[in-house]
Amino acid sequence: MDRPRTHTHNIERLKAAGLRPTRQRLALAQLLFANGDRHVTAEQLHGEALEAKVPVSLATVYNTLHQFSESGLLREVVVEASRSYFDTNTGTHHHFFAADSGTLMDIPAGEITLGDLPLPPEGTRIDSVEVIIRVRRAPQTAG
Repeated sequence: MDRPRTHTHNIERLKAAGLRPTRQRLALAQLLFANGDRHVTAEQLHGEALEAKVPVSLATVYNTLHQFSESGLLREVVVEASRSYFDTNTGTHHHFFAADSGTLMDIPAGEITLGDLPLPPEGTRIDSVEVIIRVRRAPQTAG
Protein backbone atom coordinates (compact mmCIF):
# COMPACT_ATOMS: atom_id res chain seq x y z
CA MET A 1 0.00 0.00 0.00
CA ASP A 2 2.86 2.40 0.81
CA ARG A 3 4.78 1.67 -2.40
CA PRO A 4 2.32 3.22 -4.89
CA ARG A 5 2.03 6.36 -2.78
CA THR A 6 5.83 6.64 -2.53
CA HIS A 7 6.19 5.93 -6.25
CA THR A 8 3.63 8.64 -7.04
CA HIS A 9 5.36 11.03 -4.63
CA ASN A 10 8.72 10.43 -6.35
CA ILE A 11 7.17 11.04 -9.78
CA GLU A 12 5.79 14.35 -8.50
CA ARG A 13 9.10 15.20 -6.82
CA LEU A 14 11.06 14.65 -10.06
CA LYS A 15 8.57 16.57 -12.20
CA ALA A 16 8.59 19.49 -9.74
CA ALA A 17 12.40 19.56 -10.03
CA GLY A 18 12.15 19.69 -13.82
CA LEU A 19 13.37 16.12 -14.34
CA ARG A 20 11.68 13.49 -16.47
CA PRO A 21 10.69 10.56 -14.20
CA THR A 22 12.52 7.75 -16.01
CA ARG A 23 12.50 4.22 -14.63
CA GLN A 24 16.11 4.52 -13.42
CA ARG A 25 15.59 7.94 -11.82
CA LEU A 26 12.49 6.66 -10.03
CA ALA A 27 14.30 3.56 -8.77
CA LEU A 28 17.22 5.65 -7.47
CA ALA A 29 14.84 8.21 -5.92
CA GLN A 30 13.10 5.38 -4.08
CA LEU A 31 16.42 4.16 -2.68
CA LEU A 32 17.50 7.69 -1.74
CA PHE A 33 14.34 9.09 -0.18
CA ALA A 34 12.48 6.08 1.24
CA ASN A 35 13.97 6.18 4.75
CA GLY A 36 14.41 9.82 5.70
CA ASP A 37 17.50 12.00 5.55
CA ARG A 38 20.80 10.34 4.76
CA HIS A 39 24.25 10.81 3.26
CA VAL A 40 25.31 8.51 0.46
CA THR A 41 28.19 8.17 -1.98
CA ALA A 42 27.62 7.17 -5.58
CA GLU A 43 29.33 3.86 -4.89
CA GLN A 44 27.06 3.14 -1.91
CA LEU A 45 23.93 3.94 -3.92
CA HIS A 46 25.16 1.81 -6.81
CA GLY A 47 25.64 -1.11 -4.41
CA GLU A 48 22.13 -0.61 -3.01
CA ALA A 49 20.73 -0.51 -6.54
CA LEU A 50 22.42 -3.79 -7.45
CA GLU A 51 21.10 -5.41 -4.24
CA ALA A 52 17.60 -4.18 -5.14
CA LYS A 53 17.99 -5.68 -8.65
CA VAL A 54 17.94 -2.24 -10.31
CA PRO A 55 19.96 -2.58 -13.53
CA VAL A 56 22.00 0.63 -13.49
CA SER A 57 25.65 1.48 -14.16
CA LEU A 58 27.85 3.42 -11.77
CA ALA A 59 28.09 6.17 -14.42
CA THR A 60 24.30 6.47 -14.49
CA VAL A 61 24.23 6.69 -10.69
CA TYR A 62 26.81 9.51 -10.79
CA ASN A 63 24.90 11.35 -13.52
CA THR A 64 21.60 10.97 -11.68
CA LEU A 65 23.05 12.18 -8.36
CA HIS A 66 24.49 15.24 -10.08
CA GLN A 67 21.17 15.91 -11.86
CA PHE A 68 19.34 15.60 -8.53
CA SER A 69 21.83 18.01 -6.94
CA GLU A 70 21.59 20.57 -9.74
CA SER A 71 17.79 20.49 -9.51
CA GLY A 72 17.78 20.96 -5.72
CA LEU A 73 16.67 17.45 -4.70
CA LEU A 74 20.05 16.70 -3.10
CA ARG A 75 22.98 18.63 -1.75
CA GLU A 76 26.49 17.56 -2.73
CA VAL A 77 28.97 17.70 0.15
CA VAL A 78 32.60 17.50 -0.97
CA VAL A 79 34.68 16.31 1.98
CA GLU A 80 37.88 15.69 0.01
CA ALA A 81 38.90 16.29 -3.58
CA SER A 82 38.07 12.70 -4.47
CA ARG A 83 35.14 12.09 -2.10
CA SER A 84 31.63 13.50 -2.34
CA TYR A 85 28.53 12.61 -0.40
CA PHE A 86 25.01 13.38 -1.50
CA ASP A 87 22.73 14.64 1.26
CA THR A 88 18.95 14.27 1.10
CA ASN A 89 18.66 17.04 3.71
CA THR A 90 18.84 20.17 1.56
CA GLY A 91 18.10 22.56 4.42
CA THR A 92 20.75 24.76 6.01
CA HIS A 93 23.06 22.70 8.21
CA HIS A 94 26.69 21.70 8.65
CA HIS A 95 28.56 18.41 9.05
CA PHE A 96 30.95 16.36 11.11
CA PHE A 97 33.10 14.10 8.93
CA ALA A 98 34.57 11.10 10.75
CA ALA A 99 37.74 10.44 8.80
CA ASP A 100 38.29 7.02 10.42
CA SER A 101 34.97 5.59 9.26
CA GLY A 102 34.10 7.86 6.33
CA THR A 103 30.85 8.81 8.06
CA LEU A 104 29.17 12.17 7.48
CA MET A 105 26.86 13.42 10.24
CA ASP A 106 24.55 16.44 10.34
CA ILE A 107 25.10 19.40 12.65
CA PRO A 108 22.02 21.65 12.92
CA ALA A 109 22.77 25.16 11.62
CA GLY A 110 21.86 26.72 14.97
CA GLU A 111 24.70 24.87 16.71
CA ILE A 112 27.39 26.83 14.85
CA THR A 113 27.80 30.58 15.06
CA LEU A 114 29.53 32.22 12.14
CA GLY A 115 30.93 35.68 12.39
CA ASP A 116 33.25 38.10 10.61
CA LEU A 117 33.28 36.52 7.19
CA PRO A 118 35.71 38.13 4.77
CA LEU A 119 34.38 40.29 1.97
CA PRO A 120 33.93 38.22 -1.16
CA PRO A 121 36.02 39.01 -4.24
CA GLU A 122 34.84 42.00 -6.23
CA GLY A 123 31.86 41.24 -8.44
CA THR A 124 30.75 38.25 -6.35
CA ARG A 125 28.49 37.64 -3.38
CA ILE A 126 28.50 34.96 -0.71
CA ASP A 127 25.94 32.34 -1.70
CA SER A 128 26.32 29.99 1.26
CA VAL A 129 28.74 28.90 3.95
CA GLU A 130 29.16 25.23 4.73
CA VAL A 131 31.21 24.03 7.68
CA ILE A 132 32.71 20.55 7.74
CA ILE A 133 34.36 19.61 11.02
CA ARG A 134 36.73 16.67 10.60
CA VAL A 135 36.92 14.33 13.56
CA ARG A 136 38.91 11.19 14.42
CA ARG A 137 38.40 8.62 17.12
CA ALA A 138 40.24 9.75 20.25
CA PRO A 139 43.03 7.40 21.39
CA GLN A 140 42.07 5.33 24.39
CA THR A 141 44.11 6.06 27.49
CA ALA A 142 45.14 3.32 29.89
CA GLY A 143 43.60 3.88 33.22
